Amino acid sequence: MVTITTMEKLTLVKIGGNIIDDENALTDFLTLFQQLPGKKILVHGGGKIATELSKKMGLNPEMVKGRRVTDAEMLKVVTMVYAGLTNKTIIAKLQGLNCNALGLTGADGNVIVAEKRPVTDVDFGFVGDITEANVNTDFLASILNQNMVPVFSAITHDGQGQLFNTNADTIASTIAVALASTYDVRLIYSFEKKGVLKDINDENSIISSINEANFNSFVKQKIIADGMIPKISNALQAVEKGVAQVIIKNANDLLDEFAGTIVTK
Repeated sequence: MVTITTMEKLTLVKIGGNIIDDENALTDFLTLFQQLPGKKILVHGGGKIATELSKKMGLNPEMVKGRRVTDAEMLKVVTMVYAGLTNKTIIAKLQGLNCNALGLTGADGNVIVAEKRPVTDVDFGFVGDITEANVNTDFLASILNQNMVPVFSAITHDGQGQLFNTNADTIASTIAVALASTYDVRLIYSFEKKGVLKDINDENSIISSINEANFNSFVKQKIIADGMIPKISNALQAVEKGVAQVIIKNANDLLDEFAGTIVTK
């Protein structure tokens, strides 16, 4: 008789910056998030606060293809905002909802080790690149098995004392892939839109499904642009590497299994 072992389900949610920037929207989202059954992980960026603070400090924030250029001074700002104010605000709100959350950067528990992005046509500064091999899955499993909820900010490190800014979508997809051999992982990118839209001004123009072929076509037509490009690139890589399901949806639809855009092979 053959015994079929079913992997335990794990939901990994990445929350968008526009939700973080709106206190009421953030509270509503976290109320839904804590209702997700089973094991779960939350990943967040920093919203607009880091950009606004950097401008007040006389810095000039720079984005290239949806990704932030991080010099030494900007790294201080994003670390303070992402790993400090934003992360601890989310942790406090989740604790208030009886969700036992634990705030993490990649440096905590040595859970995500990154390498500085090499300089090519663009020097991104102190930006860290990661792969699933860089994720300490044993450490994460030990937290999950204590019925705690890891909440990651977009800060990693190199294991030698240097912090990095790492794209939050990349962190989410990389953790999802790293855990896919142990758990049945569902990855949700949650933000203010109903899904990926054909027309940014029409909330009902949802693209129901995206694969590599139509993604490239949408990029060429500029239907998909800016920060959505790395988000979907990460999603496509995740499903290719074993993540069971990737969905891009509105934060208010978090518990609706039929909402949003599904990313497939």
